[in-house]
Amino acid sequence: MSYNLNFWKYKEEAAHDDQKIYELACCDGETAETLENLPIEEILKKISDTFSDWTKLSNNQYEKEGKGAFEIFTTSQIVRFDCYGMQESDMNALMDILIDFGCPLYDSQISERFDSWIDR
Repeated sequence: MSYNLNFWKYKEEAAHDDQKIYELACCDGETAETLENLPIEEILKKISDTFSDWTKLSNNQYEKEGKGAFEIFTTSQIVRFDCYGMQESDMNALMDILIDFGCPLYDSQISERFDSWIDR
């Protein structure tokens, strides 16, 4: 089963339109004026360090026997993980990394962004 996890950070005072951002930025790879640029290289390094015991198939793909696989898609403003057969604990580890960068999860499967911990 596959699942995607999507992350971005709105600029302060920006209007929030999560579904539009998901479609524009996470699916089409476009930039949006309402989003902050993210420290992508720093995020990718943290992912690489956290999943260092996984096999890195390419710059953006990881897998581990019995644990599944994931692929990373980034632009300067978003990070999306396409997860395949992964355990919940491993997907939570990906979420924790992005939370550390101030980016809450947007779950496109239920059209909900989990950002209640952010002061708006």
